[in-house]
Amino acid sequence: MTKIALAVLVVSLRFGAVFAAPMTNEDRQHLIAHLEMTESWLNDEVSGLSPAQLNFRYASGKWTILEVVEHLTIAEPKYWADLQKDVKLPPAQPKQHITDADMLWYGIDRSEKQKTSPSEEPKDKLTDVHEGLASLRKLRAEMLEYARTTNDDLRAHAYPEWDVDCYLALLGTSTHMQRHILQIREIKAQPGYPK
Repeated sequence: MTKIALAVLVVSLRFGAVFAAPMTNEDRQHLIAHLEMTESWLNDEVSGLSPAQLNFRYASGKWTILEVVEHLTIAEPKYWADLQKDVKLPPAQPKQHITDADMLWYGIDRSEKQKTSPSEEPKDKLTDVHEGLASLRKLRAEMLEYARTTNDDLRAHAYPEWDVDCYLALLGTSTHMQRHILQIREIKAQPGYPK
């Protein structure tokens, strides 16, 4: 190896973040499509519902549709803020290996229900579903603008909150919404749901 090649290698390793690779076009398109899809699905599922439908609770301890939307208005801004912080840290890889397919499967497989953290529980503060949807639309617009324009190497930065890389964290925010869209559909399918 020549001295010049060795010097370039040392500089590249030492200052890798400066020369980080942007998202691939394929990753970018997949991410944008999923973010757009889940935003549209959520709007379609809840925007025309009556107060009785939004506040229907089919069993003690189960969320209403309005509470699901409120949870999203609490959780998604937190995930976004964490990602913006984490992508600015030095490159690092998560300890576990999660694939894109694993993250996509998380969005559609509700066979294992998960309990959310207390900080993300609905607080009965959201009374107007349209306010919640507007808040989520505004946040999703920020995420989409970032996904469309960033040159950050999201695969090279860890998102320690979920032990995944930052690309999977942004995709995971969308699949998290997808899980809750499926939860809304489960609520609508319950006996006694107002028609």
